[in-house]
Amino acid sequence: MRSLPEADPGTPDLRSPSRYLLWNVRRQARPLTIGILLAILWYLAQAFVPAVIGNGIDAITAKDLDALLIWGAVLLALGVVQAVSGVIRHRYAVFNWLAAAYRTVQLTTRHATRLGATLPKRLSTGETVSVGTSDIAYIGSAFDILLRASGSIVAIITVTVILLVTSPALGLLVLIGVPIMVVAVGPLLKPLHKRQNAQRELQGDLATRAADIVAGLRVLRGVGGEPVFSARYQEESQRVRAAGVRVAKVESFMEGAQVLLPGLLIATVTGVGATLALGGSITAGQLVAFYGYALFLIAPLRTLTEAADAITKGHVAARRIVNILSIEPEIKGGAGTEAGGELVDTESGVAVQPGMFTALVTDTPEEAIAVADRLGRYTEGDVRFGGTPLADLAPAEVRRRILVADNNARLFAGRLRDELDITGEADDEKVRLALRAACAEDIVDALPGGLASHVAESGREFSGGQQQRLRLARALLADPEVLILVEPTSAVDAHSEARIAERLAAARKGRTTLVCTTSPLVLGRTDRVLHLADGVVRAEGTHHELLSRDAGYRATVTRGEN
Repeated sequence: MRSLPEADPGTPDLRSPSRYLLWNVRRQARPLTIGILLAILWYLAQAFVPAVIGNGIDAITAKDLDALLIWGAVLLALGVVQAVSGVIRHRYAVFNWLAAAYRTVQLTTRHATRLGATLPKRLSTGETVSVGTSDIAYIGSAFDILLRASGSIVAIITVTVILLVTSPALGLLVLIGVPIMVVAVGPLLKPLHKRQNAQRELQGDLATRAADIVAGLRVLRGVGGEPVFSARYQEESQRVRAAGVRVAKVESFMEGAQVLLPGLLIATVTGVGATLALGGSITAGQLVAFYGYALFLIAPLRTLTEAADAITKGHVAARRIVNILSIEPEIKGGAGTEAGGELVDTESGVAVQPGMFTALVTDTPEEAIAVADRLGRYTEGDVRFGGTPLADLAPAEVRRRILVADNNARLFAGRLRDELDITGEADDEKVRLALRAACAEDIVDALPGGLASHVAESGREFSGGQQQRLRLARALLADPEVLILVEPTSAVDAHSEARIAERLAAARKGRTTLVCTTSPLVLGRTDRVLHLADGVVRAEGTHHELLSRDAGYRATVTRGEN
């Protein structure tokens, strides 16, 4: 049995939810086939037990000791086959559940990485969370049930044939009764499907609401909006609860049908069989066997209705997965890898010289962010990297060589060292130097476990300034060919800002760096400053040169003060 997850999940068929599920079936055809064969063997071993017991009873009636011993040995063999095949079948069922679920996780994670900034624009947080918490489980369950459902079908057919051969009347009764029970459950599937879809939508909306409240809790408390949003969350949660009750109503009818309909069939088969036994048409052993078959049929029949429910849920989940995987990124790239040198944004005229520490000063923060996004290829633009259009480079190559670090970046949960050293390749000295350059040593020293301390989600235990310094240390440890920093010192005090400016220039000496800032402390440490006004570079030079000859620049960096 292969290890999980697979190295390459493959390229899914996204033409429809059904095609996505069938593609998964083909991807794990071998373990599915083996599991189905084992499930068939497992069910057949159970299906033949009533016949063996009936023959044993007839042997006792006839006082045939040899026949009794033979049927006893057969019963023992069936028990051994059932036990062994059941254990292995369960292992394959779990494997197929995990394989389908893991593959879906890999596909969605890989695609989310490919989408990048497009993902939050096209998909809510709640929708994304719901995929990870429920949809993958439904996909896995749909594959798990395939094994037992296939075995159930074969077992029902086998029992029907045995009954037809032994007693045509009872065989026809079962042959007609089983399809009626399956069809009787069918009308419940469509409303169940519809209600599950509605509940799934509401769950996604509620998860989005919760994520928004948690992210903005500090602000909500500051403006007194916490009770309002709490009431809205409570209202939406009640809608989710009501939707869940509506789903449960249909499911309860299905559960009841799984007990009632097989029970009616058992009662009918037993009654007819007893009449035939009294009339001498069948033996006492055959009557016991028929009763055993009627009881046995409950399990495969319930499995079929369970399969209908699981596959329906799997189809609903597959539709969500297909919708996500069908989203195309706003920014696409080519396949090129050869580029380097001057990084130029044609629209604004910003040119980042290789090996220099350059600053970009803009009248508004939005202008700086727009330029940084184009240079990092997060938005479309005519940008050239050493003469090569950035659009011709593979997205992975752009991300590897050009890093844009802004204040929207997050600290993730986990060990602090792992959070800072994202490649896992930096030694202790490199980590120490990056922390020093970002003026973040005091943050680490104050933690009980130092770099081994655990970081909470979004680094919420740190202040805004501490988070900013830790993010800067992480960007420096990444050591990209081109580093673009957007207002890296906006949340720190003046003393820390002065130290960061001095150390940042030293840390990136000889490396291509662009810092978008209006801080005189940082600007004074740069090799070259570009002043952007109305979206176009209006002046360039050193910080002191621009202060002396560019009134607009002077007003921007001094905030209008003399």
